[in-house]
This record gives sequence, C-alpha cells and structure tokens, in this order.
Amino acid sequence: MNSIKNRVQLIGHLGNDPEVKELEGGKKLAKLSIATNETYKNGKGEKVENTHWHNLVAWGKTAELAEKYLKKGSEITIDGKLQSRKWEDKEGNNRYITEVVVNEFLMMDKKN
Repeated sequence: MNSIKNRVQLIGHLGNDPEVKELEGGKKLAKLSIATNETYKNGKGEKVENTHWHNLVAWGKTAELAEKYLKKGSEITIDGKLQSRKWEDKEGNNRYITEVVVNEFLMMDKKN
C-alpha cells in the first residue's frame, strides 16, 4: 500500500510544448502544463464545463521522451506524484507551487 500514498493519474491535453533544460551533468528537466476537463449539470440542469490546469515536471529519460514526442495539444495520460516547493523571487517574496512529478506518460493521440 505504500506505493499508492502519493499517486496522481491525469488524462488531458498539453497547453504548451515541453520546456526542456539540460542541467549540470547532462540530466534533463521538462516542464509542461496539462488541461483536464470535467462536465456536469448544475441545479438548473445546465451543462457546466470546468477546465483545470496542472503543472507537470519530468526528469531524465522521461524528460527526453517528452521533448522528442510531445507538443502543444497532445493528449496524454500521466502517472506521477504531487510535490510542493517554495522559493524566493527577485523581490524577496516567498512563492509556492504544487506540481505533478511525472513517472511515466502514455500518448493518447491517434496515429495519422
């Protein structure tokens, strides 16, 4: 049961091309965003659609594969874990972000 304590699975479309950086030692980091949609009917019976944006990061081989195969608009399924971090901006303000660290992804687009 320990393996499912911090697990996230999402299906959605990429909002941008992966932003890939090569770090010291040659390790790669990819930053992406994914949009997920949910649809429901409100109390008046009207259809309501909500879009949620999620920040993703991928490391190493996963980042290399994202750089090679993914592009804005791609539909993907991801499996990962939540991670929160804090940093100080140029003005000295504390900033916080919660991201999904991608363990693996599956491309859902149909082949042409």
